[in-house]
Amino acid sequence: MKPESRLIAVKLLHTFVWVFFVTCIAGIPAAAALGEFRWAAILAALVAVECAVIALNRGRCPLTDIAGRYTPQRQDNFDIYLPLWLARYNKQIFGTLYIAGALCALAAFLLSGRG
Repeated sequence: MKPESRLIAVKLLHTFVWVFFVTCIAGIPAAAALGEFRWAAILAALVAVECAVIALNRGRCPLTDIAGRYTPQRQDNFDIYLPLWLARYNKQIFGTLYIAGALCALAAFLLSGRG
């Protein structure tokens, strides 16, 4: 397989994984609003595992390192199909949404009388 084809495959996988985790982040407060606190906790745990993987990889997704093998490019979105601005501020945007969503879910849980 050509390096260009491998890069496309990695970018597609990376984009799919990104969409999965963004969906998890959005799902945390949504699940809590529906009273599905177990699902909110599962989604929060999945994202926490992703955060741990990134932290253990010096703040980078392991797929970024793999994509780097197939291109000399190093723009913020060289490894994923996202607009440059979103790739550049991805951690700040979705990290904030994750924390806010998890806090909202925790508050909803505690106010529900189950906690």
